[in-house]
Amino acid sequence: MPAYLLDVDTGIDDALALAYLAALPDTEFVAVTATPGNVDADQVARNTLALLELCGRPGVQVAVGARKPLSIPLLTTPETHGPQGIGYAVLPDPSGQLSPRDAVDLWIEYARARPGELTALITAPLTNFALALRKEPELPDLLAEVVIMGGAFYHQGNTTPTAEWNTHVDPHAAKEVYAAYRGRPEEKLPIVCSLETTERMELHPAHVQALAEAAGAAVPELVLPGDPEGRRSTSDNTLVRHLSDALRFYFEFHRHYDQGYLAHVHDFFAAGVAAGTLEYTARPATVDVETDSPLLMGTTVADFRGLWGAPPNARVVSGNNPRQAFGELVSAVGMLARRVG
Repeated sequence: MPAYLLDVDTGIDDALALAYLAALPDTEFVAVTATPGNVDADQVARNTLALLELCGRPGVQVAVGARKPLSIPLLTTPETHGPQGIGYAVLPDPSGQLSPRDAVDLWIEYARARPGELTALITAPLTNFALALRKEPELPDLLAEVVIMGGAFYHQGNTTPTAEWNTHVDPHAAKEVYAAYRGRPEEKLPIVCSLETTERMELHPAHVQALAEAAGAAVPELVLPGDPEGRRSTSDNTLVRHLSDALRFYFEFHRHYDQGYLAHVHDFFAAGVAAGTLEYTARPATVDVETDSPLLMGTTVADFRGLWGAPPNARVVSGNNPRQAFGELVSAVGMLARRVG
């Protein structure tokens, strides 16, 4: 049974990633932890707990960790993900309670208790993971695999001209994480899903319509570019309705920035890499993060040719298959929505 430690900043695309993993058979959510990013950490945790219950996964331990980046003030993005982090969706209040435990302690405790068994997926700034590595430097050896969504190498940034959002929120944490992996065996290096490949994951209104059809929704789910902004779904399927309302906000945001009426669903791709269900290729690189220059703060740099003379500390994803990925997404989440909706 696949077993996961997740760290998220839910977040529209985090929400889609969680729904996708919840849809896969026998997935075990060992713990899901909240890092501030798209919204503050407490809102992240509430969104996550409510969404997991909506996806038929009650009782998952959801815990808050850090409430701010390591060295710089917290920046959130209500303009990108909405004031509560999930677009126009308004999730029902969760029936469960957040864990009183600290996220960092949970990661270390579970990794020590189940060495070599747990896959870590981080779709948030790397704050909690950096703090966990400070307390347990052998965490890379204890975890079976680590998948990170973050960075932009030979690609335009989505926050500054050179920086990707997750890394820009806490560049010092990202720098510490990559430094912790220097000299590790290649099979233990984190798999990094950067903008080069995550921005190829362009979700369109037709995918939302196909998802509703796969869920057996009675009414077609049409999210159209000509609709008034802020229109809400009336789908009879609860999960489809909430995902549609979240994604509509994301479509509108991307259109405002001249990217088209679409959504880059970065975190879903990283979730599929972690699950082993999506096609991808990766190559080793030595990665570092700029933390001193105001102009380049949060910029990730990858040395693929050994020019620094330093060993690789990451496996950077270099190729993927969006058509295969969206077929998998529609099928899996559609079946989940059919079961729970």
